Amino acid sequence: MTPRDASGDNRWSNLDRPPLNATALRRGLVREGGLWSEVDVVQNTGSTNTDLVARAAEGKAAEGAVLVAEEQSAGRGRLDRRWTAPPRSGLFFSVLLRPAEVPVDRWGWLPLLTGVAVATGLSRAAGVDTSLKWPNDLLVTVGGEERKAGGILAERAGDGGVVIGVGVNVTLREDELPVPQAGSLALADAISTDRDPLLRAVLRSLEDWYGRWRAAGGDPGACGLQETYAAGCATLGRTVRAMLPGDRSIVGEAVAVDGDGRLVIATEEGVQEPVGAGDIVHLRPA
Repeated sequence: MTPRDASGDNRWSNLDRPPLNATALRRGLVREGGLWSEVDVVQNTGSTNTDLVARAAEGKAAEGAVLVAEEQSAGRGRLDRRWTAPPRSGLFFSVLLRPAEVPVDRWGWLPLLTGVAVATGLSRAAGVDTSLKWPNDLLVTVGGEERKAGGILAERAGDGGVVIGVGVNVTLREDELPVPQAGSLALADAISTDRDPLLRAVLRSLEDWYGRWRAAGGDPGACGLQETYAAGCATLGRTVRAMLPGDRSIVGEAVAVDGDGRLVIATEEGVQEPVGAGDIVHLRPA
């Protein structure tokens, strides 16, 4: 019997984009004493974040649940931006975390932690230089130009959980990019675009960083997260414009990421203003 995806197309019709092997992923990631409790792969869904938040609300997902989609029809980024890509062209997944021993006021570090984990895992497995645009966009270099290849979205799941969604463009070609500023691992000359080992590398990196952060009670300084994030953050040292809630904006140099994960901007007026939420525009190279 010929395997077919949710749209009815032959799953093997695009040999450059083979399907993920759910059985192999479970075998490689789910282990006694490890973080990942289950790994599910679906052919198509609206949003893995929406689905996993719903599962958590119904009590049908434990900490460490991983939901992966070969294609998302209603994927979301920050500020409710749409995230779309061809089937099997990227990594689109969500994880459920329940950091009960970490004070809730430190949970804001989770998307930044995930950014560090994704960048670290992909640098190792794909051989691509990556950096992070605050707070959690993954950047790669394509033809000497910085482009966004991925993003992260965190959502609360009940009182004790957080669902973190990750989207990474892996094999998108130039003519498939949703916007000219987008990129992919393939366009950044990755040494590997095999999504199975890439996903394993990212999830193992996330397990490692989450374990360190949790063991430190969520203290980003004590576990090395704050320093590592700053070292890989392409926003620091640049002149930026921060588009803030309420139609306010500020321009200045991004000088630090503080202990709460906020971007500190030094304005021309000599004020250092921490920004916890907003859209950041890079105005000049570092």
